[in-house]
Amino acid sequence: MKFSKTSLPDVLIIQPTIFGDERGHFFESFNAEVWKAQGLTSEFVQDNQSFSKKGVIRGLHFQHAPHAQGKLVRVITGKVLDVAVDLRPESPTFGKFELFELDAENGTMVYIPEGFAHGFAALEDSVFQYKCTGLYHKASEGGLRWDDPFLSIPWGISNPNVSPKDQILPGFEEIFPTSLKA
Repeated sequence: MKFSKTSLPDVLIIQPTIFGDERGHFFESFNAEVWKAQGLTSEFVQDNQSFSKKGVIRGLHFQHAPHAQGKLVRVITGKVLDVAVDLRPESPTFGKFELFELDAENGTMVYIPEGFAHGFAALEDSVFQYKCTGLYHKASEGGLRWDDPFLSIPWGISNPNVSPKDQILPGFEEIFPTSLKA
């Protein structure tokens, strides 16, 4: 596995080593020893999987502390545009986001630590997997509007299919009004 830094501190791109031949291919999607050798101490306690039709946007979701979650995300089938938004007020990249194109063919994964919002747009019908460092905690749910003007994320999808719940999430400046004035 190859681990690469991104423009967001602590967010990592993970590229597996793929072994392929005429029969297909094989790769490790997670190895605790390799994880620890990279200095990563997060332990995963819950795996989630979703199916999204082409044109769906999910997010931007997070959980508030003390139930915040880190996520290791990947696409099982299909292709998505994945996004991480830094919500840590003390971070030099607070309020910034980065986009990642993830697809089943190359197996690329992204590790998004606690303190980030996460979402994705399905560029094709896609099965998406999340390994989470914290259990789901309904009372700690949080989110940002997918079309927030402060963030202006270029999703690349016109007329997306977004859940009613995600349509009414607050904007970044509604959640962090004073932090932006620092």
